[in-house]
Amino acid sequence: MTTDIEARTIRRISWRLIPFLIVCYFIAYLDRVNVGFASLTMNRDLGISATAYGLGAGLFFITYFIFEVPSNLALEKFGARRWIARIMLSWGVISGGMAFIGGETSFYIMRLLLGAAEAGFFPGIIFYLTLWFPAAYRARIVSLFMVAIPLSSVIGSPISGLLLEMDGVLGFKGWQWLYVIEALPAVVLSVMTYFYLTDRPADAKWLAADERAWLEQTLAAEAARSPRQGHVPLTQEILNPRVLAIAVVYFGAVALLYAFGFFLPQIFKGFGLTNAQTGFLMIIPYAVGTVGMLWWGKRSDAKRERRYHLAAALACASLCTIGAALVGDPIVKVLLFSGAALGIFGALPITWTLPTETLSGAAAAGAIAVVNSIGNLSGFVAPYAVGAIKDWTGSFTGGLLLIACAGIVGMITVLRLSHTGAPAAAGRVGAPAE
Repeated sequence: MTTDIEARTIRRISWRLIPFLIVCYFIAYLDRVNVGFASLTMNRDLGISATAYGLGAGLFFITYFIFEVPSNLALEKFGARRWIARIMLSWGVISGGMAFIGGETSFYIMRLLLGAAEAGFFPGIIFYLTLWFPAAYRARIVSLFMVAIPLSSVIGSPISGLLLEMDGVLGFKGWQWLYVIEALPAVVLSVMTYFYLTDRPADAKWLAADERAWLEQTLAAEAARSPRQGHVPLTQEILNPRVLAIAVVYFGAVALLYAFGFFLPQIFKGFGLTNAQTGFLMIIPYAVGTVGMLWWGKRSDAKRERRYHLAAALACASLCTIGAALVGDPIVKVLLFSGAALGIFGALPITWTLPTETLSGAAAAGAIAVVNSIGNLSGFVAPYAVGAIKDWTGSFTGGLLLIACAGIVGMITVLRLSHTGAPAAAGRVGAPAE
């Protein structure tokens, strides 16, 4: 049963942190995938083929992979306030610089730089949330934070479509305006982050003394029950079978996510729509994904169950993607892509409850970074494969079917994952996991 002090503390922390972090991730994800909208005119202007575009879109994740773990460990050492502000400033400047690329080579270079700049942001925030929220709240809290992904497309897609219509203003192309205008909020938010975030509960002067004491006691009790905590050698964390299995699950979910993010604008525009119409049509699947993410994460917490919720979401995403790849009718295609979005965005936050069920402290920071790094390699594989298959066959069908297979592998893997028990019940600091 939830006590008054618990309810009051969680409510205060949620209102203080989550809206601000949602805005930050909204801009991060928008700057990462706005290349999908830019491609509607940029590829033609610069002579970039579907294969080259897919390669450039995916190269982001190579440097993202290389710098992810070091960045997350640096965050744990130096604190979220300083490190996240640094990340946001770096990616904002580089994202704006995408407006000045002149061809395939500069496209590749800037995507590599953007991946290095943004590395560590998402897993850093996931780790940061574990410092503030007990385990029983994490699926719904991560869902709230990650709702920025579909929201960035619900809001950002029509804006991106309209920005493309600025073609010729002050002598710049529409896609150049898109990059510059959508990068500016990251630079502004980097300054705000430095002054707004609080590194740890012990430093939270905005919490009452009893609230701070309850939170620190609850989190300390959970950490003491965790089988593994503190310093764990990086090689040991990478070779941990459970961590690797979770990374495989995440690989499948992310492959589906970025097949959407990088190619759905092109698929929808293929219906014969204008850039602006494409942007507004994109609202439908991402709105469904937004609702699905919030509802599925809340349901997982309420049932205190992770594996079957995650497997069901991946099954929904994969099967609907297969259906969307095979049908030709635009209306049915949009409906099936909406069903796929429901599954994709339902799966993402639940995946991130798995590493912190058995790890805490630096071990959790390392595991989260490992899962995110390996999983996000599909962000390289998926766009390149879809683009290459599109050039080879003239259709997105084969690429979508391939990506759906990655989701099915993730579903099978999570069903075989050993069940370590649900998080402790809220309000019961000493309650054993079931």
